[in-house]
This record gives sequence, structure tokens and C-alpha cells, in this order.
Amino acid sequence: MSEDRQTAKADRRSFLKLAGWGALSGGAVLALDKSQAEASDTSVESTGSYRETEHIQTYYESAKF
Repeated sequence: MSEDRQTAKADRRSFLKLAGWGALSGGAVLALDKSQAEASDTSVESTGSYRETEHIQTYYESAKF
């Protein structure tokens, strides 16, 4: 019984070590990425007003008590 617990603890520890190294290496790759993001050519006009579309109206109808 204690052997099973020891291997389970060892497996958890090795998993956490690998997960930590994976997170560090993934962060390093993202930090070292030198490519620039490009902006979209499409412009979106913001009217600043609320638009109640069909799916929103459907939700309001279903939410009534």
C-alpha cells in the first residue's frame, strides 16, 4: 500500500515539475517572439448606442417571469 502512495506522489511531483518547465518555456517563447501584430484594415464605426438585435430580444422574451 505504501509503495502505491510513493509512486503516486512521485508521479504527481514529476508532473508538476514538467508543467512548471512547460509554462516557463512557453512564456520564454512568447517573450522572445519578435514578430509584430498587424492592425486590421476594416474600420468599425461606434455609434455609442445600444442595439437591441433579434437574438437579444429573444433572450429578453425567454427571461420574463
